[in-house]
Amino acid sequence: PIDAIGALNWNPGSISGLAPNEVAFGLGLALPTSSIDSSINANALGPGNPPIDLAGTSESEPGVCPVPTIGFVHRNPGSAWTLGVGIFGVGGFSANYPASTTNPISLPQPNGLGQLHAKVELYQVTPTISYALSDRLSFGVAPVLNLANFNGDPFFLAPPNADGTYSPGSGTRTAFGGGFQLGTYYITESDFRIGLSYKSPQWFEPFRFNSQDENGLPRFFKYNFDLPSITTLGFAYSGFERWLFAFDMRYFDYANADGFSQQGFLPTGAVAGLGWKSIFSFTPAVQWSATDRLTLRAGYTFNENPISDSQTFFNVVSSLIIEHWLSFGATYRWNQRVSSTIAYSHGFENSVTGPIYHPVFGPLAGTSVTERVSADMLNAGITVHF
Repeated sequence: PIDAIGALNWNPGSISGLAPNEVAFGLGLALPTSSIDSSINANALGPGNPPIDLAGTSESEPGVCPVPTIGFVHRNPGSAWTLGVGIFGVGGFSANYPASTTNPISLPQPNGLGQLHAKVELYQVTPTISYALSDRLSFGVAPVLNLANFNGDPFFLAPPNADGTYSPGSGTRTAFGGGFQLGTYYITESDFRIGLSYKSPQWFEPFRFNSQDENGLPRFFKYNFDLPSITTLGFAYSGFERWLFAFDMRYFDYANADGFSQQGFLPTGAVAGLGWKSIFSFTPAVQWSATDRLTLRAGYTFNENPISDSQTFFNVVSSLIIEHWLSFGATYRWNQRVSSTIAYSHGFENSVTGPIYHPVFGPLAGTSVTERVSADMLNAGITVHF
């Protein structure tokens, strides 16, 4: 545990290893960059249909997404109990593609999907308690309260209208969910530290949408989405003066999370789900105390891609496919109580390619859709000890 935010988010047991009283505030600015290429070759729709030969590219303009974080930890002198609470922006995505006359997937409905817009914001509140069985071993538990905003146009997770178009999915509200997190933290006698945590699936109430059909008449639909369970195992070594080395492994169980596990079209013409696979994530990192006041950090993260090529079409606005992240940061301690941190992360471009699907005919021969995604993120924060 380096500060309250990271400890509360990933391992409730590790807050026992922090300074007795700490509050940290942070704000991240995430900027995704993405594009969609798609094409339809001549005769792709089969005999009896007019030949088509069309290809194009659309660029997304999602803008900057703010990601707030707050962490607070308190322990009375001599007590084995440590209390904390965290408020985090833990995930989401944003995409905003214009309609097109040349890019097949963005052709006006019902020939394409038209303008594509989606935004998901996920927040968690984690009141946390940790108990130190000894100077070396502690356990923690935290109930997790979730809030999520989810909207998308067109909303192809619902059945299409009578004319084959999909209704808008922007008439929604904040959805609530819940889960829990367990963690343990152990300090060995040889300068190694070990942490293990489990964050349960985060179960949400159905996301509800007020919409309308092609004639402007009212429609109502709902959809179930849960966040996957996350299992984390982490190691750190501080045996060299001024250096700290760390390595985290995580398992995200998307394949058993409602809304992510299902795939393909339902008989109604609605998309069953995003079709994500469960993945592993690996992060080595290093910290160097350059002076008594200045600390420098660097880290690399490899995420497996949860989206297979065959599921590209169903994830054109939700392609969280970046596999390689590189991060740099620094903390400066102004005095015994106050320090400030700044960090930058870059997610290197990755792409997925698959066929365009039809609700009745399935994958269409001679078609292709490719999405490319990269991202940049700037974080800044302040930590106060008291």
